[in-house]
Amino acid sequence: MPSIEDLLKILKNENGRQNSKIAILSNFRRHKSEYDYDLIRLAYDYAETAHRGQNRKSGEPYIIHPLETAIYLAKMGMDQSSILAALLHDIPEDTNVSLVDIEKNFGPEVAKLVAGITKLGIIKYRGLERYAENLRKMLVSMAQDIRIILIKMADRVHNLKTLGALPPDKQKRIAQESIEIYAPIANRLGMGQVKGELEDLAFPFLYPDKYLWMKEHILPKVQTEMAYIENVIKIIRKELAEQKIKFVSLHGRAKRLYSLFLKLQRPQYDNDVTKIYDLVACRIIVPTVEECYQTLGVIHRLWKPLPGRIKDYIAQPKPNGYQSLHTTVFCQDGKIVEFQIRTKAMHEQAEFGIAAHWHYKEAGKKPKKLGNPGAVLPKKMAWIEDLVKWQKEIQDNEQYLNSLTLDFFHNRIFCFTPRGDVIDLPEEATPVDFAYHVHSWIGDHCVGARVNGAMASCDTTLKNGDVVEIITEKNRKGPNRDWLKFVKTNAAKDKIRTAAPK
Repeated sequence: MPSIEDLLKILKNENGRQNSKIAILSNFRRHKSEYDYDLIRLAYDYAETAHRGQNRKSGEPYIIHPLETAIYLAKMGMDQSSILAALLHDIPEDTNVSLVDIEKNFGPEVAKLVAGITKLGIIKYRGLERYAENLRKMLVSMAQDIRIILIKMADRVHNLKTLGALPPDKQKRIAQESIEIYAPIANRLGMGQVKGELEDLAFPFLYPDKYLWMKEHILPKVQTEMAYIENVIKIIRKELAEQKIKFVSLHGRAKRLYSLFLKLQRPQYDNDVTKIYDLVACRIIVPTVEECYQTLGVIHRLWKPLPGRIKDYIAQPKPNGYQSLHTTVFCQDGKIVEFQIRTKAMHEQAEFGIAAHWHYKEAGKKPKKLGNPGAVLPKKMAWIEDLVKWQKEIQDNEQYLNSLTLDFFHNRIFCFTPRGDVIDLPEEATPVDFAYHVHSWIGDHCVGARVNGAMASCDTTLKNGDVVEIITEKNRKGPNRDWLKFVKTNAAKDKIRTAAPK
């Protein structure tokens, strides 16, 4: 099967048009069987005809962009309507073909997706402080049908790959928007692969000097570490074979460059890459959950684990659905190495998030859109319902944007109730934030907390993985207005303002 690079070469050759269609269909077939190949051929021809004679700023034929967007979504396992909409998504804005024409030829569902993408296409980034109204449109479209934002993500990834053809001011604007808006949304949707690509592609355009520093001074160390990991992999491969434990994949995973850059900026690392243990991790993908734990046992028999560095995200997934076993061990020659162990399904969830378990059916059933009556949202995606509610309740743009950047786009931690329920909070949240997340009465009557069994004050900064028990006093008259000085979530602030005695 031709690679994507070969596919693009075929597209540039007018005599290879039929082969290009076969290539894209092969890519789809590799991931799903529920496609009407004739309809996809029709959509491709329709888009190619509409865009004929148009070139992008990079000089490439315009059809390459919607084609790349469709291929990216196919690799994510998206449904047929999403693939069709990706192929057609730029037609209404850039050609004489209308949405009415698209609906006549491909139906109302595809037309609505194209219309949603077109609306997002007119949003122009002007900095976070003036972006609130347009950001509302983006997030509301996501709540109405989340496929719109997923198609937009794929569209943005390819646009970033050709960003070098645009003027410098547009390069920086699009790169900033990608890092400050698109990447955080991808992260909240559990789309680690997409988030990483968006950030790494935007990094050299937004911070060119820092990117060059990372490339010159840090990347060589990553490459050295990768060579070391290859030797570790040989040892693990042999040991797993002896224990008759099957694996799907066993490979080194270098930390994403932008993610590594952000980590190096933290005070505890101070740009010292030797302090970072997961510069290159060893990732092991096995067929079953049972084999995940068996593999963990093999690793710990070979090498001694670091205390406190064993994390079971299978038993307790992260709020965005991420599952894996993590362990950090003293490896060959005393070097510290992180291992990540997961099943194939867990890996797909980690890479593509909500898109990895897309279950729209083609057999005459209408998908239930997020935000519509009857739609059932996974618990880890309940924050999208909050966006729908806040859209209606918060009219002030500045307040709305503040709520989003603090409560949704901020780095997240997850803590546990004593019963093991996961509570998803922004970084630096306190027991009071935790209490209000559980129930407003618990927040109003909070007098303290036990964090990991030890007494803690209301303003204690919670850390990832903390077990938090809120202590309440039923005779308490209400919250303390002084809590407004340290609480982090807007939900807690709103409830304190409402309920606290004046």
